Amino acid sequence: MSGRLVAALVLAAGLTTLPAAQADVPETPPASSAAWSVSSSTGTPGRAARPPYVPPVRHVFVINIENKGYDEAWGAGSDAPYLARTLRAQGVLLNSYYGTAHNSQPNYIAQVSGQGPNPAMQADCQVFSTFVRTSTVEPDQAVGTGCVFPADVPTLPRQLTDAGRTWKGYMDDMQKPCQHPEVDTLDPTQHATAEDNYAARHNPFVYFSSIIDHPRYCRSHVVPLGGLVKDLRRVRSTPNLTYITPDLCHDGHDAPCADGRPGGLTTVNAWMKRWVPRILQSPAFRKDGLLVVTADESDGPQADATACCGPETSVNSPLPGIAGPGGGKIGALLVSRFIRPRTWSTTPYNHYSLLGSIEEVFGLPKLGYARDPGVDTFGLDVYNGHWQAK
Repeated sequence: MSGRLVAALVLAAGLTTLPAAQADVPETPPASSAAWSVSSSTGTPGRAARPPYVPPVRHVFVINIENKGYDEAWGAGSDAPYLARTLRAQGVLLNSYYGTAHNSQPNYIAQVSGQGPNPAMQADCQVFSTFVRTSTVEPDQAVGTGCVFPADVPTLPRQLTDAGRTWKGYMDDMQKPCQHPEVDTLDPTQHATAEDNYAARHNPFVYFSSIIDHPRYCRSHVVPLGGLVKDLRRVRSTPNLTYITPDLCHDGHDAPCADGRPGGLTTVNAWMKRWVPRILQSPAFRKDGLLVVTADESDGPQADATACCGPETSVNSPLPGIAGPGGGKIGALLVSRFIRPRTWSTTPYNHYSLLGSIEEVFGLPKLGYARDPGVDTFGLDVYNGHWQAK
């Protein structure tokens, strides 16, 4: 019997039903799109039972930094002491958490859809190209090449919308809401400039036709980071999923940055000290929030090409006929009132685990490789606080 099942049975014996889901104002999906009527791999509306080991989290905040292996980001010599010591002391550090791909772009896609990478994605989508599908294989994998997935590929945002939940992607240095290259053109955001550090390849939401083909919907959900300040003021205005991508300087990708700042973990640290306290002090986080901080991948295939979590997802190109390295050990920190400070988990997890865990929080079916039997989701090793007794 799996450890997760044991935990569920133990909790079921001593817990009453978890509190009902928060009554958020439902978002209005695009009325003309039949694709919005599905939220599961079966193509039909669906909800999943919320496991009893999952606490009553109703607001999830996700932040990704760039290209940092576990030891570099979280070790004793980290150049980000706020992240590695101050913030780390407030939660549980997952020291066996792995990226799912090299290069960056497919790691973000994994977190919001469970789709594995293809050659164009492995190349960081230099062209913002239409995805050309050759087949679909289990678990729910669109096989082919290209970057902008067709509208029928399921995503976490679509699931949240269908379930009446709210979500926003907050993109640092994005010049306008829903900013992305023209489809089938070169991506001009591949390299930062002194004036612009936004990278479309670190914004997973614009790689799905089900989002960008509905401009009003996209513009209201994929927004510049500055809007987060106002949204955090009230529980009601804070999305159920807040997904934050720092820009190419603030996420540590560039060192030095295009405008002369030091970049790397030094600039990550300054950005975290500015933005994370705003999240931790917000009414939504203090009430029922969960903050996840991780990286997209380690420094590169030469530095760390390791992978984890099941025979089918142990490499970064799990699709038929494609081979490649894993994304390396990166670690992840989770902070919440439902989590004990200064704790550890050694359970192997990856970005598909994060997707599946967010779906469990909101009672949604698991998508793509989050359904792989080798991929575990966060359990009592992570949700290790005293909330069960309340």
